[in-house]
Formats: sequence, structure tokens, C-alpha cells
Amino acid sequence: MTKDYAPRLFTGDDAVRHIGNGLVNCTLTRPEWTHEAHLAACLWIIVERPDIQPENDLPGIIRRFNESVGGVNDETQGYHETITQCFIRGVRRYLARTEEGGLSGRVNGLLLADEGQRGWPLRFYSRERLFSVEARLARVGPDLQPWP
Repeated sequence: MTKDYAPRLFTGDDAVRHIGNGLVNCTLTRPEWTHEAHLAACLWIIVERPDIQPENDLPGIIRRFNESVGGVNDETQGYHETITQCFIRGVRRYLARTEEGGLSGRVNGLLLADEGQRGWPLRFYSRERLFSVEARLARVGPDLQPWP
């Protein structure tokens, strides 16, 4: 798997909304765009932005943000389709089974849950498949075990 990290939890709903709005509006700074921020933005979009369909819209939103902070989206860096789609599925799975109170409570619960762990996709994908050029550019199915 991957090294265990203690997640950086959110102090309140405004902190989550700052990340979500900052991603959509390309106003975040590059250092703010962490693993925790990715998951917070995804959960915020699902919960508070029904006008955004994460599976379809988040790829373009993330690519645009990456470019806005000087990043590149290509075969080796930037946006990763399979990881993004995997975590969208994980966020939806988490939300389906929890009723944590408040936006930040839900995000923090996700960050502490299995689906919020950095290495969660490696339960389904071999490292070789997940970090392949094919998986970065297009969604590929898991090769270790099917989705739950």
C-alpha cells in the first residue's frame, strides 16, 4: 500500500467551501491543493453543487485549475482520470452510509474512513496499472478486485 499519513482535518464548513469554490473558480493556491482538498472539493460538489456532475465535470475543472497554477496535464503529470473517478466513487460510497453532521464533519469523517485514505485505490488496482499512462489519460477498470 502506501505510507500512512495523518489527514489534515478541516476546522469548519467555511474551510471546505473555500477549497471547493477555490477549485471551481481557480483561486486556490497550488499548496492548498492537497489530497484532503481533492476529497473535500469532491464531497462539497456532491453535497452542495447539484449543478456540477462530478464524474463528467470534475476532470475539466481539475485540469483547468492545474493549468491556472502553472501545472501541466499530460501523460506523466497533472490530472489523473482513473484516480479521480475512483475517489468520486469512494466519496459517494462513504456518503451513502453516513449522516455526519455539517459539511466539515462529513469531510473529516471521509478523511478518516477507508475511502479517504491515499492508498485506497490500491485495494483495487496494482501499482503498475494505476500509475500507467493509460490510467492517467482514461478510466481503466481495476485489476486486483472488483469495486465493492
